[in-house]
Amino acid sequence: MNSMTGYGRATAQLGSYLLAVQVSSVNRKALDLAVALPRGWESLEPEVTGVVRAAVTRGKVHVEIELTGAALPESALWSEERVAQVLDRLRALAAKQGVPFAVTADLLWRIASGERQPAALPNVDAARAVVIATVQEALRNFVAMRAQEGAALQADLRNRLAVLGRHVEAVAARAPLVPGLSRDLLLKRLREAGLELDPGDERVLKEVALFADRCDISEELTRLRSHLDQITELLDAAGEIGRKAEFILQEISRESHTVGSKANDLAIAKAVIEFKNELERVREQIANVE
Repeated sequence: MNSMTGYGRATAQLGSYLLAVQVSSVNRKALDLAVALPRGWESLEPEVTGVVRAAVTRGKVHVEIELTGAALPESALWSEERVAQVLDRLRALAAKQGVPFAVTADLLWRIASGERQPAALPNVDAARAVVIATVQEALRNFVAMRAQEGAALQADLRNRLAVLGRHVEAVAARAPLVPGLSRDLLLKRLREAGLELDPGDERVLKEVALFADRCDISEELTRLRSHLDQITELLDAAGEIGRKAEFILQEISRESHTVGSKANDLAIAKAVIEFKNELERVREQIANVE
């Protein structure tokens, strides 16, 4: 089981540059992938995307590839000829407008900075193999972190599913008592109303039988047990399990709602409320699972 949140980083030397790749992700129902590349390296995006998609199935994933270092000598950063041309144009414009013009160190610096030439990046084709290898290393670190967090999620989910199972068994133990309790309550109300009926009276038996049929939750409990077993087994499955788990949780929620509405018993109603509270915590955790 993998978490959908993670981070991985890897670096490599690329000539006089330091290549750094960072992969990070947060929760998202589908795979939402964004790749940031140095300008001029856009042709690498399809290959980088393919490598990431082979390793990740869900989450909002951001891959950032950057180069640092390889500073050029000051003389290569700008052209003295270009600076002189800009000065000449400014001087001509000032004369035309009748404005005094003086060259200062600050003006020279501004013009030189504006004419600064970007350092040339390594050739994209020559860098391709190193870039992809570094992306793969960052992804391995990223996947390892996801797996580590996933193990913690798995342990927590197992505990919570065990709690849900205990609630189901508590309801199952209480359910057979409900028709008898309903019969006793019916007879008590009849006595309070001044009507005495034998518990073996056909009308009482019929009423109790109808009530027992209406509040029978044996099928729902069977399905709840089955769904809990399915999701417990799913925790050990390989690959993406988040979507499947979310579907099973929807079914569990539906069955628990039916149990609560049919049981017509205060103790069962309380158990169902506790069940639903814990189920919501499971749902929140499953939202973090790939």
